[in-house]
Amino acid sequence: MRPRALTTFAALAGTSVLALAGCTGGGQADKAPAADAAASPDYSGTLSILTKFAGEPLEPYFEDLAAEYEKLHPGVKIELIQETDQSIKDKTKTLTASNALPDVYFTWTGTWAENFVRGGRAADLTKVIGPGTEWGKTFSEGALSAFAYDGKYYGIPLYGNGKFMGYNKAAFAKAGVEVPKTFEELIDSCTALRKAGYEPISFGNKDGWPALHYMQQLFAYDVPTATFDADLKPATAKLDDPGYVKALTRFKTLVDTCTDTKTGTNGVLYSSAQEAFADGKSAMYYQEILEFDNETAEGKLPVDDFGIFQLPAPQGAAGDATIVEGSPEGYLINAASPRIPLAVDFMKFVTSTKNAQTLSAPPYGQPSTVIGAVTPETSSKAVFEGIELVNKAPKLAAWLDTVTVPEVADAWLSGGEALITGSKTPEQVLESVRQASAAAK
Repeated sequence: MRPRALTTFAALAGTSVLALAGCTGGGQADKAPAADAAASPDYSGTLSILTKFAGEPLEPYFEDLAAEYEKLHPGVKIELIQETDQSIKDKTKTLTASNALPDVYFTWTGTWAENFVRGGRAADLTKVIGPGTEWGKTFSEGALSAFAYDGKYYGIPLYGNGKFMGYNKAAFAKAGVEVPKTFEELIDSCTALRKAGYEPISFGNKDGWPALHYMQQLFAYDVPTATFDADLKPATAKLDDPGYVKALTRFKTLVDTCTDTKTGTNGVLYSSAQEAFADGKSAMYYQEILEFDNETAEGKLPVDDFGIFQLPAPQGAAGDATIVEGSPEGYLINAASPRIPLAVDFMKFVTSTKNAQTLSAPPYGQPSTVIGAVTPETSSKAVFEGIELVNKAPKLAAWLDTVTVPEVADAWLSGGEALITGSKTPEQVLESVRQASAAAK
């Protein structure tokens, strides 16, 4: 799941990092030569790691790995800082501002990771994880390239991710509806599902970012790819393609027709929407692959009733109907850490085939980017199906709030919220984004 409200963080990780460079513990490594990532590790001391695996069922994953690594190397102590998808943003801001980033820390792709790279806080790992290296060859090329900047490789991709509509097969059967093949069919199915006693699509937008997921996928469908790619960068952005208004209008139609507008989706937690689907109260829920196994955990939606499909493209859309929204997520190593070789060694251990297969299997269900880790034998049916669709897609549309600059991401976020409440029209939302993009040049 995605980071939100990045403007403050961008200032911390980008511009003000230069002012913090002289402090201890992090920042630019211009006071002393950076440790050689390819050097042999010194198996002693404490290695600190900031993860996004707090809470069940994910928390034991890194705890178990840390215990096993410490057993293999008795001189090493692993210090875990485990955060949730929401809390890690504030934790990262705090650690960056205090110049106390740990040795290894979680990152999204796009602008989020690039801020660390430009700020000199991410170690260059090209010699150890670049294409053609022994470690690099264990990952898919697309996963590695997602963390590459100016021809250098900085990130360790831990798992792949994509966004799909999860649906309750029993609910569809009861309502007499088929899996929609077009966006128009999706909207039409909501009436029958509601009559059958289900909330057609559970949707919680209290944090703002779930709306961006719908919008990004619809932009990929309604706006020509080259145009949209140019519009993500303030220097080349025009944001005048009619596809934007069409996509925003479609999103508003989906919210008004298929979600529970009585409770107000802007006031509903994302987790509450997830629970409504898992409890059989809603027929559909737009979710990431990372969530699939949560839906079918013990006592929730039966495995045989859980299916997925890509949010269908509108008829006659001007963009690309084959694009899937998604992006890998992973980890960076602090460029100022004196333990870079040890950090590399630990992350090699984390991404070994054995541990990658464990990550990809229930109860974790995080599809590893390690080649061959996700199979019908190691992963649940839905996770395997989802990652196969991601891998087959000719292009991925990265999360809207990480792929563009923070000021523009924030404008899209507030625009989505305003569109849901009806306080702004699609045209007004686009104009506010256009102004934010112009100001960011």
